[in-house]
Formats: sequence, structure tokens, C-alpha cells
Amino acid sequence: MNKQAHPHSFTQATNAEGTTPGYMPGFGNDFETEALPGALPQGMNSPQKCNYGLYGEQLSGTAFTAPSHQNERTWCYRIRPSVKHSHRYEKIDLPYWKSAPHVDPDVISLGQYRWDPVPMGEQGLTWLTGMRTMTTAGDVNTQVGMASHIYLVTESMVDSYFFSADSELLVVPQEGRLRFCTELGIIDLAPQEIAILPRGLLYRVEVLEGPCRGFVCENYGQKFELPGRGPIGANCMANRRDFKSPVAAFEDREAPSTVTIKWCGQFHETKIGHSPLDVVAWHGNYAPVKYDLTTYCPVGSILFDHPDPSIFTVLTAPSGVPGTANIDFVLFRERWMVMEDTFRPPWYHKNIMSELMGNIYGQYDAKPQGFIPGGMSLHNMMIPHGPDKNAFEGASNADLQPEKLDNTMSFMFETRFPQHLTGFAANEAPLQDDYIDCWSDLEKKFDGTPGKK
Repeated sequence: MNKQAHPHSFTQATNAEGTTPGYMPGFGNDFETEALPGALPQGMNSPQKCNYGLYGEQLSGTAFTAPSHQNERTWCYRIRPSVKHSHRYEKIDLPYWKSAPHVDPDVISLGQYRWDPVPMGEQGLTWLTGMRTMTTAGDVNTQVGMASHIYLVTESMVDSYFFSADSELLVVPQEGRLRFCTELGIIDLAPQEIAILPRGLLYRVEVLEGPCRGFVCENYGQKFELPGRGPIGANCMANRRDFKSPVAAFEDREAPSTVTIKWCGQFHETKIGHSPLDVVAWHGNYAPVKYDLTTYCPVGSILFDHPDPSIFTVLTAPSGVPGTANIDFVLFRERWMVMEDTFRPPWYHKNIMSELMGNIYGQYDAKPQGFIPGGMSLHNMMIPHGPDKNAFEGASNADLQPEKLDNTMSFMFETRFPQHLTGFAANEAPLQDDYIDCWSDLEKKFDGTPGKK
């Protein structure tokens, strides 16, 4: 793995013992953190004069009048207000990063598709130039739907920064390690972890170990939240304490810099003379977060049948229809299978949701061949799919003992909207043209004899 040096120096919050804790546990918590003692006002948000000559500024992730249990905002105390991180804008083109609605008239999105891992190539790629959109759904302008991307990153962003006004980004690494230097602190991210970067949060992406490849779900709609557990109760699935938000960290550095903004599906850049990562202290509940997928505790059947795959939901982004998500992020990881007299892999089905899957590592039980780490598949809205013949025959005739599904971690971006393929997904990404044939050798087994199985 290639490693890169990082010249930028952050001043970061420390605990009472003087060591760097790095992260604060919790999901949706009200945090408070300061990189310099006394930088965070107490008992109020907007004092007449902030300590250290800082500026107070609020970053709002929801409307001011959103219900209190949904209201998200963070107060930042920074060296310069963010209006100093913005100047005249110039439109630029990032041709591989697409937003919905994006319907290519020459591409057929109807069907079942699967791709091998997208190769890194030889050219240097940053977080911005290495983003490759695979599908789009909904409409970025009305803030519904999503896009799915592959990222290929070989180079760090240098004096270059980015934020999306369109969306929050759910990042799922598959290879390599990245560092997200954000306004609110630093997140290091490796495979088997995920991160959420909120809408409007400014950051720089650096390579810790490369090359780096992974998946991104760009959420145009309501923010990701933990699913309701219902009768499962208070425990299992993803627990709030396992999510980690960064402690305050800031740069006070004069250097010609570029800020790129994604706004209504278009990209613009502006030039400034300093690092915009200058938040010395902050408090609130609108912040980036990371999560270790190995802490996800699966729940399943312990007698017969198995629940819908929604039982493996890690995060959900609601839509306007109760119980029907704008996006679900679903994880299929190591787990025990113990059901009696049951077809254990995912059954054949078609449904209202469109399902884009990615393989982080190992082998997926419903597709033991061809769905390899780094690969993706798409089964669009109301398009039938399910196990291939080998998986069906193996599961139908297995001696049903308790079985550990091991060395497996795949995920699904599931949305209520149809996902439209981009030209890149249809023509440049390594599409498996024979994937549709994986069901061609399924046999007719019907026998009308009463009692016959």
C-alpha cells in the first residue's frame, strides 16, 4: 500500500490526561468540544465577544422550526466566519459525478446488472476527480432520492476543500485508508467502517494508505437515522454508543486554497487565501460520524423462516411515506443460520424498492460465484431476482445443521425510487454481460403428485 505524508498541522482537543481521544461516542448526541481551553462559551450561544477573538456561527442541518426531536444544528466558534471562505464562483465540470434526474436515453436501466470492481487506472485521482456515479434516483432539486458512486482515490487533496449543499454522503470503504479533515474534526476511515458527512460540512480528503476504493451513497433527502427497533427492543442492531464523532481540531494556516461546492447538481469553485478548517470549538448535534460495521449485532430467526432483509438495516433515511424509506443502508455480515426446514438464503422476490448491493469482502450466500469484493449489483424496482441455481440447489438439499456464515460482508443501498444507470455504469464500468444468465439453468421441478416435494 502506498502511504502519503501530510504536512498540515492541526490543533486538536485533548482530554484531562493530555492524550488525544479522537472521537466522542453517540449518535445524534449534543456534543461539546474545544481545541483551546475556554474557547467554547458556556450558558449561551452568541456572546457579544467570543474568547480568542473567534466568530460565533451556526450550521443548521434542518429548518429552524423542525420539531425538537428532529432539529439539528451546531454552533461553531471559528477564526473566520465562513463568508470569508467564499468568494466569486466559477462553474467547473466533474464529468463523472452525476446527479438526479439523470436519464441517459441510450441506456437501459430496466433489468438485473452486476459489475466487477472498477479498476484504479493509472492517472492520479483525488476525492473529486475520482468519483464515478453508477446510478441516480429521484431529484436533487426537490431533495428526494439518491445517487450511488464508486470512489477511486490515489492522491490527497492539497489546499483544496469541498462541501455538498445537495446531500449528505455515506462513505463505505472497500480498499485503502482515507482521512477526512473536516471543519469539526478529523475522521480516519478504513474498510469495515463507514462515515456520514453531513450536507454543508466542509472538508479535505487525504490518502493514508492507497490506492483507495469504496462506495458512496449520496442522500438528497432527510438525514440518515437509526431504524426503529419495534418489538426487538432497546438492544442489538446498531447501537448509538458505537458511533463516533470527532473532537474539535483546527488549522490556522495562510495558503492559497480552492473550495469546490456541489449545488443543485452543478460544481463551482472559489479561491481563498487560507485554510477554511478553522473551527476552534463547537457544540451541537449536527456533525460527521463514523461507525465500525463489526459492532453491528445481527438479529434473525431461531426456529423457522427468516425475517425480511430489512432486519439488517443499519441506517435509514425516511421519505414522506411512513415505513417506506428514501434510502435504507442494509448490512449482510457474519452470522449464524439455525432455522429448521427453511430455505435459508434470501428468497426469490420482486418489490417496490430498488436494490444496489456492494461487496466489501468475502462471499455473499445468495451469489457464491461472480459477486466479488469491490463489485456491485443492481436489481431495480419490481425486477425479479434471487439465488442462482447453485445457491438454490445447495440450500434446498443441505443437511440443516447450525451453520456459521463467515468471512462475508456485503451491503445494500435500497431506495423507494427506480435507479437509473449512468453512461459510465453502462459503458465504461466492468459490467458482467452474462450476469442475467445466472438464472437460465434453473429447472422446472413441478410435479402434480399429491404430497410430492
